[in-house]
Amino acid sequence: MKTILLSILCLGVLGGAFGALLAFASKIFHVEVDPKQEAVRNCLAGANCGGCGFPGCDGYAAAVAAGQAPTNKCVPGGEETAKKIAEIMGVVEGAVEAKVAFVRCSGSDLNAEKRFNYNGPEDCRAAMLFGGKSNKMCTFACIGLGNCTRVCKFDAIHIENGVAVVNRHRCVGCGSCAEACPKKIIALIPKAQKVMPACSSNAKGPVVIKACKVGCIGCMKCQRECPNDAIHVVDALAVIDYDKCTGCGHCAEVCTRKIIQVL
Repeated sequence: MKTILLSILCLGVLGGAFGALLAFASKIFHVEVDPKQEAVRNCLAGANCGGCGFPGCDGYAAAVAAGQAPTNKCVPGGEETAKKIAEIMGVVEGAVEAKVAFVRCSGSDLNAEKRFNYNGPEDCRAAMLFGGKSNKMCTFACIGLGNCTRVCKFDAIHIENGVAVVNRHRCVGCGSCAEACPKKIIALIPKAQKVMPACSSNAKGPVVIKACKVGCIGCMKCQRECPNDAIHVVDALAVIDYDKCTGCGHCAEVCTRKIIQVL
């Protein structure tokens, strides 16, 4: 019994000694945090999405407090968060332009021809090891294995019929999906932008026709009929000049392949 009590006593003494040592060390090595940094951090959405360009919310808050970052980079927080941070920092600054992800591909399983049936790891980069082309004939097509969906923290992008589809109501424009896409066919576009070609192929028309039922073939009908000279075929792909585009949607109406979307 004495041995047990002695053991308990020794453990208690050691615990107390180590506790005191840790308390002493915390005071010695304590680093003062700028109150503004803490205030800014408390304003942020807490998603740690990286859309601000910094390593998480803590990194962005530290940069703002140090005067090394603007106050309007928290995309999920939007204008309200930007105003709160600007007030803390004593500056006047509006919110960053709201953006949303857009998948520049319509190559679903119903539309895109396949080179082979892929049975490897559910990873887009792994699929590209097969000659850098994946299982679809179109070398620009969405692979559809979900790298983008796995990094999205807002449940805003899903694979539907073999192609990534964005839920515009959930997307905050953080850009994580665009970074994760090995094909680089996911673009961040202004949320106010209402017309987009859902294709990335620069292949010639005959090649596109063999590979995809809806890919842009560069027929130039959209270019000829645009009332504002806002769309041109560049490198066999329809490209919109948004300084001229009024969002009328006429190009989508006349598109023979129906890949220009009115969002």
